[in-house]
Amino acid sequence: QVQLVESGGGLVQAGGSLRLSCAASGRTFSTYIMGWFRQAPGKEREFVSAIRWSGGITYYADSVKGRFTISRDNAKNTVALQMNSLKPEDTAVYYCAVLRFAKASGSYYYPSDADYWGQGTQVTVSS
Repeated sequence: QVQLVESGGGLVQAGGSLRLSCAASGRTFSTYIMGWFRQAPGKEREFVSAIRWSGGITYYADSVKGRFTISRDNAKNTVALQMNSLKPEDTAVYYCAVLRFAKASGSYYYPSDADYWGQGTQVTVSS
């Protein structure tokens, strides 16, 4: 069983930055493909970003490319999402997830690709 705990959410003005962090349990964290998803009120959960085991391959939704950066620290069992130039439309609950398999570079992940989820952290961007 894997447990994921997100932190770092909050309220920020448009144009600002936030850094989300996800701490994972499990002795084989370095083998996990880690991802971030988000869900806004009244909308379906959507993919934001993912990162492979070594961190050498990353994935981003088009809506966040150039603004968000995903990274991981396998020694600390953590994955982070640095969010810059935030927009009101980035407002959502952000979830950390362990993904089931690696996809080709540039691919998009779906919620059904995840095996484990964190409890989520709220990000609110005011205009």
